[in-house]
Amino acid sequence: MQGAPGGGVGPGPSPVDRWMLLVFSFILAAALGQMNFTGDQVLRVLAKNEKQLSVLRDLEGLKPQKVDFWRNPARPSLPVDMRVPFSELKDIKAYLESHGLAYSIMIKDIQVLLDEEREAMAKSRRLERSTSSFSYSSYHTLEEIYSWIDNFVTEYSDIVSKIRIGHSFENRSILVLKFSTGGSQRRAIWIDTGIHSREWITHATGIWTAKKIVSEYGKDSTLTNILNAMDIFMEIVTNPDGFAFTHSMNRLWRKNKSTRPGVFCIGVDLNRNWKSGFGGNGSNDNPCSETYRGPSPQSEPEVAAIVDFITAHGNIKALISIHSYSQMIMYPYGHSLEPVPNQKELYNLAKDAVQALYEVHGIEYIYGSISTTL
Repeated sequence: MQGAPGGGVGPGPSPVDRWMLLVFSFILAAALGQMNFTGDQVLRVLAKNEKQLSVLRDLEGLKPQKVDFWRNPARPSLPVDMRVPFSELKDIKAYLESHGLAYSIMIKDIQVLLDEEREAMAKSRRLERSTSSFSYSSYHTLEEIYSWIDNFVTEYSDIVSKIRIGHSFENRSILVLKFSTGGSQRRAIWIDTGIHSREWITHATGIWTAKKIVSEYGKDSTLTNILNAMDIFMEIVTNPDGFAFTHSMNRLWRKNKSTRPGVFCIGVDLNRNWKSGFGGNGSNDNPCSETYRGPSPQSEPEVAAIVDFITAHGNIKALISIHSYSQMIMYPYGHSLEPVPNQKELYNLAKDAVQALYEVHGIEYIYGSISTTL
């Protein structure tokens, strides 16, 4: 979900009228069960140097947190995007201005976009029901995606099967699609989407990719050669509890839904729960943080299920994790400055991929191994 940079706050309702609107929105949200983000804005900040980056990073350590970073402070050359709740806007803007940090308003009111998104989903759902079809250009709930998976593997049983690799914290099934033309324990590629539950476009990308694989096998020579030699495993909903929660209560929920005795805040950032680089740069030990790493490596059942499956398989040669937002291709390791042994190979591969993406879509991606934004 992105907005156009360079927006601004123009003339609008009086403070009293705006406050009444905000109160009404919260009452309506409570009645519907959905958390409301009326008045929340997304600010884009460009730090000029490391000192200004440090000022932005100080916002991450606030308890309770006052901002939600969509693109974390990484380096001066990269913009920082953050959602600021309506109640904190005045203070945060004053904080930025007092430190000489220029900002622009990317999204003036997040709730407006969320309402448009929900309306589009409802319209698509009505159309799907009337035509008994599945739209590959719309967002879907967990139940709809799992139903699609069942129908998908039935329709393309000659090439796709479904594997349950574990259960989530709230005991939802963790499902993986296996694309294979035969054989056992063949070399394989792993692809996962939706590890951060609010990144709905990644689930949609996974579904679209799955459909593309079955429709292009035997037609596209590159894909056909890959599937004739390797298997592809695809986990479309890597964080089922969090994903269900984004539909039922909080559209912007990022973590899983695990709880622990004595800890008030809920959830762990599953992408910070891996053993590799655990507790390093880009993660947080504050359970209330959006990037909370968890109490220990692989403490979360969603992460442990992936690790156990990949380890038991023993022949997975590539792992691809699809995220939003940002236009980046990252390769190992985002938590370390030390290059991996095949750094040159990965760099060249990312460079070629970025060029190919630009030629098709005209969008420029940045690439490299150092990032704390995902």
